[in-house]
Amino acid sequence: MFESLGFDTYTAPQVAVGLALILGAAFGLLAERTKFCFRRGLVGDDRKQAMGVWLTALAVAVLGTQAGVMSGLISFDDHRFWASDLPILAIVAGGLMFGAGMVLTRGCVSRLTVLSASGNLRAVFVLMVFAITAHATLKGVLAPLRTSLGSVTVPLGDTVSLAALPGGALVWSLVIALAAFAIAVRSGNRASTLILAALLGALVPAGWIGTGFVLFDDFDPVALQSLSFTSPYADTLFWTVASTSIPANFGVGLIGGVLIGALVSSLVFGSFQWQSFHAPSETGRYAGGAVLMGIGGVLAGGCTVGAGLAGMPTLSIAALLTILSIAGGALLTNAALKPSRQSAYAQPAE
Repeated sequence: MFESLGFDTYTAPQVAVGLALILGAAFGLLAERTKFCFRRGLVGDDRKQAMGVWLTALAVAVLGTQAGVMSGLISFDDHRFWASDLPILAIVAGGLMFGAGMVLTRGCVSRLTVLSASGNLRAVFVLMVFAITAHATLKGVLAPLRTSLGSVTVPLGDTVSLAALPGGALVWSLVIALAAFAIAVRSGNRASTLILAALLGALVPAGWIGTGFVLFDDFDPVALQSLSFTSPYADTLFWTVASTSIPANFGVGLIGGVLIGALVSSLVFGSFQWQSFHAPSETGRYAGGAVLMGIGGVLAGGCTVGAGLAGMPTLSIAALLTILSIAGGALLTNAALKPSRQSAYAQPAE
């Protein structure tokens, strides 16, 4: 379809950067306003409301993405989420690591990106360590770990997605969406908050359809992709240090857009506030969590947004296993940290 849009001086990959910038800015603004975060939905003090926001976005993302599939606009047949060999060890280990890391850093990567643009220097530090570690795991010194764990696979045959199960894509899409909506409406959120969450979820099919249909070009192809943060951060790091040698891509535009959208939102609504570490031990904890998320996000094939919010709407078995592993890692780590937090609170003040 790209040839019919009339872009005479721009290629499809170049326009994809602009699309990602727009999607990212919208995500940053909406995520900042709704405090969108999967970790908060699992272990936060306001977990009920936070999970309501996340599930509302997921429900809309599922319905929109599958509407695009059923209308023939996009297909995930060749996407990595639908690979016939499931790298089960990498996904489970990576998911557990990522879940543990986001509890240690008190935020998933998408939330930390929004916080960075809102003046949180702890989040800036975490994202720098995360990006370096993710790039090292993708293409650097930690790549052998990725390839070794990724070689342990389970053949799925034709059952690479829920669409292959009885009922097909339509039934499973409705089951996920209706269950998510049912929980969301009982979450105690205001209707305006859930509407903003729904708009955030709509960005997922916009990304899939934008890259898979609108910008489809046989001569200069664009990878089918939507919202994600792990690979885009690695790409952004590489582009930042070598922009004269390599062009920006969808991931670079997405990260830049999220930072811009969140910054504008925090300034307009008065939530911008400088924050930093309080103690060396806190710095160490956040650094450790960032390393776990960087390695885990690459091994698992995505984060809570890339494999969760954007991956689950593809009905991929791999994406479902990833988000479940991340949730398991977060819950286990939070349970392990509870005794130490309680004993710290019990100490008399000096």
